[in-house]
Amino acid sequence: MTPDLDATRAGFSRFLGSKPDRLHVAAHSHHPWPDVSFEAQQRAWLDAAELIDQKWDRVLGEVIPHALAHVARQLSLPGTDSLAVAPNTHEFLLRLLSCIERPVPRILTTDGEFHSFSRQIARLEEAGRVIVERVPVAPWEDFEDRLAVAAAAFEGELFYFSQCFFNSGYAIEDLARIVRAVPLAETLVVIDGYHGFMARPTDLSAVAGRAFYLAGGYKYAMAGEGCCFLHCPDGHGERPVNTGWYAGFGELSARPSGVPYARGGARFLGATFDPSGWYRFGAVQDWLQATGWSVPAIHEHVAALQARLLAALDATAQRALTSATLLPPPGITRGHFLTFESDRAADLHQRFLAQKVITDYRGDRLRIGLGIYHRDRDIDELAARIEAALADE
Repeated sequence: MTPDLDATRAGFSRFLGSKPDRLHVAAHSHHPWPDVSFEAQQRAWLDAAELIDQKWDRVLGEVIPHALAHVARQLSLPGTDSLAVAPNTHEFLLRLLSCIERPVPRILTTDGEFHSFSRQIARLEEAGRVIVERVPVAPWEDFEDRLAVAAAAFEGELFYFSQCFFNSGYAIEDLARIVRAVPLAETLVVIDGYHGFMARPTDLSAVAGRAFYLAGGYKYAMAGEGCCFLHCPDGHGERPVNTGWYAGFGELSARPSGVPYARGGARFLGATFDPSGWYRFGAVQDWLQATGWSVPAIHEHVAALQARLLAALDATAQRALTSATLLPPPGITRGHFLTFESDRAADLHQRFLAQKVITDYRGDRLRIGLGIYHRDRDIDELAARIEAALADE
């Protein structure tokens, strides 16, 4: 089935129709939610009203398993047993760190990680509780080679890196190569897939037994906050010290003299959470399937829109947003947003807001994220509004 672009856009009527003259191009930040998520949110409330305490039987027995089956399908995992859920990825990070017994863990990472990791690790480093080695993401052209070399030489406790980097959009092409480079079986390997999941086709089958993978629904999964997941390979991080009582549910591993843990990914569960995000997540995934949107189709669509936008911007008189200011430069593998370097990023963001164009920025980098709710004519309108915003320069 070939997706109908106009029908797809109509499927976002509540978000896009709330302000019809607004041009939202920050899908990488807060992706609009399809209309089906509204009905799903209502179902979460109605289930609570009908079932009260027994709603958890439905949540844990039907809603979340249905949603996680979609996760496993999208990532080519053998099943859902390895998956845990949490309200945010920071909760998973703390639980992963608690698996490490060494008093001062050694960590290998990059200088491009998102704040939920980089801030926490920087604070622990400041307190003398971790030792950190960071591989620079730039220059992009040889980053994967440099990261693989660093991984091969690393004999520490935690190796954490992004599939797609939040501050540039640069995307790693061969995750398996990087994971396989790690020499010690006891090293925890964690892939931050938040900017990769549901944006770039991702097959974890080759590394599912070795690497953790975390992501969630806030961005390209179009389901909003509160529905994050962690793939947990068996034999790695078996007994998190930071543990919630949900991790004691189900079949318990035999450990008569200690705190018992559930098998599989459930060992990384926390405690009571708002389940409504998983209602939305499952409904959106069902809708994408029904309308013919696979991740490869989504990626192909967004890549074509990015190329169209760059060509249009290069043809305008403005020079703030062009191929010359793009990071990484054209030809480098990227995710679903374009990053432009400018010491005026904050000013550009405000200028575009005046034209009712919603972008975002991080420091000196302005980001434009596109999605399946955009069509060619939306891109042409975007280029025209950007040129209008910068007409006085």
